[in-house]
Amino acid sequence: MLSAASPLADGEAAGGMGPGGLRRWLSSRAPAPRICVVGSGPAGFYTAQHILKHHDLAQVDIYEKLPVPFGLVRFGVAPDHPEVKNVINTFTHTARSDRCAYYGNVTVGRDVTVGELQQAYHAVVLSYGAEDNRVLGIPGENLSGVYSARAFVGWYNGLPENRDKTDITDCSLAALACSKVKRVWLAGRRGPLQVAFTIKELREMINLPGTQPVLNPADFTGLENAVKDAPRPRKRLTELMIKTALEKHREKAVMAQAAVPRQWGLKFQRSPQEVLPTADGMRVRGVRMALTRLEGSGDSAKAVPTGDMEELECGLVLSSIGYRSLPLDPAVPFDTQHSIIPNNLGRVMGVPGLYCSGWVKRGPVGVIITTMNDSFDTAQSVLEDLQEGVLDVSVSKEGFGAVGSILRSRGIRPVSFSEWEKIDAAEVARGKAAGKPREKIVDPQEMLQLIGH
Repeated sequence: MLSAASPLADGEAAGGMGPGGLRRWLSSRAPAPRICVVGSGPAGFYTAQHILKHHDLAQVDIYEKLPVPFGLVRFGVAPDHPEVKNVINTFTHTARSDRCAYYGNVTVGRDVTVGELQQAYHAVVLSYGAEDNRVLGIPGENLSGVYSARAFVGWYNGLPENRDKTDITDCSLAALACSKVKRVWLAGRRGPLQVAFTIKELREMINLPGTQPVLNPADFTGLENAVKDAPRPRKRLTELMIKTALEKHREKAVMAQAAVPRQWGLKFQRSPQEVLPTADGMRVRGVRMALTRLEGSGDSAKAVPTGDMEELECGLVLSSIGYRSLPLDPAVPFDTQHSIIPNNLGRVMGVPGLYCSGWVKRGPVGVIITTMNDSFDTAQSVLEDLQEGVLDVSVSKEGFGAVGSILRSRGIRPVSFSEWEKIDAAEVARGKAAGKPREKIVDPQEMLQLIGH
């Protein structure tokens, strides 16, 4: 889950000293480096922000495959967490800089190659994130009724590729309003001490109107002592789960399970082995789970099957086991096992002048402040290489002047940031008419028609 962060949270102070102690370039006689950033999500914008802030002459161009910017801030944040999207204000400020340009509707690796970008720029930073989901790799995963959490989130957030399944889009809201789902189980291979959700997310679930948490007190036996020395966030989270389990257990006993419209619960130490089909073999009817035991403790504990199995009946399965990055271009090294670009402090291994930041650099972990700091680190590597002469800026580069010619020859029309702002204004106007912050346009062709492309 993403969370907001201050644009100055990296400790940068007036006077231009970055975390690595580099002074800003002040000489107007120095050559102007041209930097290209691929991807306009948080990693891309934070990388651009840091370079622009600490180099007075650098010019940064940001390329994005969609017409619209901001990546997971637009398409990955739940509609009921609008405060998280405040970072868009910071990104907009960066994009409006006279040394920054945004080019949407450009797919790097197809419309223009990484090699062509390297010819046009002194440095290229790949920040395109993790656009695919990891798979369970079990029988039945392709049955109707089985989806990735990524696809589900993209559907209700208006991601163009998932639009047929905001700020929540009207069609998604209508579908959810008619939902017949009465019980949701969250199953994980490990135990309460290894859960990855936050205490804020747990509180929101506990306080959902018309919904009852179902937590088994037996799952928390002995954990009060086990978390005494745990870090404070883990301790508070576990204590809230224990409290909820005991309170709801007593309520259930007293009220003899009063009628509650919906329930959700946690099932620990269960590992999915097979998605079970209906009699006709077409849809999901349940999941066969292996019961596990834990070896080790804390975050390093591993789930080991006990040999026992159970079946959980369900008509919908959402797999939420993480995102993964995909290879972008044959010229870019890629670690297929870990789904990242091999790098050292953001410098792509074996390819001078090529860098990476964000999830494609370190894997899909952390919240937005993690991505911010990671992107600042990569930007710092670029700045150091500029200062030390690793990047030769004595040879002038054309930047978008060269890339624009390539795109025109291939029939590609980029979307500028001012054109995105026209799309933005149209979405806000549609939302206002419906009494909401915005109504997203989910069809890229409609976006392009709106701006006269």
